[in-house]
Order: sequence, then structure tokens, then C-alpha cells
Amino acid sequence: MAFALRGKKYTDPIDGKSYKKFLPYGYQKTRENVLAPGTLSLERHRLLWVYLERETDFFTSTKKILHFAPEQAFYKRFKKLQNLDYTTTDLNSPLADVKADICNLPFKDNTYDVIFCNHVLEHIPDDTKATKELYRVLAPNGMAILQVPQDLDREKTFQDDSITDPKERAKVFGQYDHVRIYGRDYFQKLKSVGFEVEAIDYTKKLSVSEIDKFRLAKGEILPVCYKR
Repeated sequence: MAFALRGKKYTDPIDGKSYKKFLPYGYQKTRENVLAPGTLSLERHRLLWVYLERETDFFTSTKKILHFAPEQAFYKRFKKLQNLDYTTTDLNSPLADVKADICNLPFKDNTYDVIFCNHVLEHIPDDTKATKELYRVLAPNGMAILQVPQDLDREKTFQDDSITDPKERAKVFGQYDHVRIYGRDYFQKLKSVGFEVEAIDYTKKLSVSEIDKFRLAKGEILPVCYKR
């Protein structure tokens, strides 16, 4: 399939391979030309990669990393980086080095220089407890990137625990296993547990041609958090 799609129009920045078209993808509604055939990355994965590559020393400096529910697009690549002391964690993922509950982590305070916890918190009933744990184990001056599905047209996060039917949850929250829809107040929630938060629209730093070439979602926000 990947070979059949080879071309020059679109490029996955994660592996550098180019295609005439990406694959379709969608949970409830299919989106065309968004799933890179080689890495199986989506827009959010490619945006994060470009940000890390261009704006941080992630790929060059010695760092202790904690990665929740590691994405296939990143896992093997991060694991191979000699500069990283890389630990993965999750309750269910076969890629997890440590099986752990995000609300009760078995790690010491102030341990990790970088934490990735992307598209995880929307699954967690007590996300306040989870974010407090993330803050606790992040080292001083460390960076945490905490992406979630977010409706920026919505001022406040919506959660209704009375909705238990899987089909109804999928209809309301986007997936049957999501417990809320985050609004713009998500950034304030992160600040409330101690994080210094930068809501970065990194696509503003990219050209229109790059956004199209990498198949990114214009206006997508990266929640980049620091422990000062």
C-alpha cells in the first residue's frame, strides 16, 4: 500500500518519506489524506515532531523521558535515540515498560526532564489527580506536552458521567471511551496544578506550503507545559 502511494506531493517529516497521497482515517467521520502510510502518523504526531525538531534540543541533549501510551509513530524512533533515557508507561499498552495508573504513579518526585502524555487525559475520570501526578514527577525546568482532543469553540470543558451507553458516549464525546470534551479552559486547568503553560499554535510559524506538504491541521494547539 505504502509503495503504491509513493510520490512527491506530501511528506511525512517523521521518516522523511513522500507520497502522492496519505491514507484516510477517522473514528466516526473519515478524514481523507491524513494518515501517513509509513509511520501511521496523524496531523498531531507530525506537528509535535516538527516542533521538537525545530524548537527544542530533544534530539541532541541528554534527557530523562517519560512517555504515556507511546504512539507507534514515535516509539521505535525515541527508543533508538542514544541521548534519551526513555521510559514508557501505561496500564494496558504492550509497549509500556512500566504498567502504571496515571493517577498513582510509581515514580519519585522531580524525576523526568520531558513528559509526553498525548490523547490520554480525555480517557481519565479524575484528570485533576492525573495532572497533579504529571506535575509531581516532572523535574524542575522540565517540559510536558499534554495534547488532548480540544474544541476551541467551546469555552468550558463538558463532562457528563451519567452518559454510559458506548454509542451515546461516542456521539457526545467523539469516542466511546472518552469521558469529556475539553474546551479553552483546559489550559487554565493545567495552570491550576502548577504548570506554566504555553498554548502554542505552531502552524503560525510554518508556511502555507509546509502545512499542506506535511498534512498538518492549521491552528492546532500544542499545550507545552513547564515546571518552574
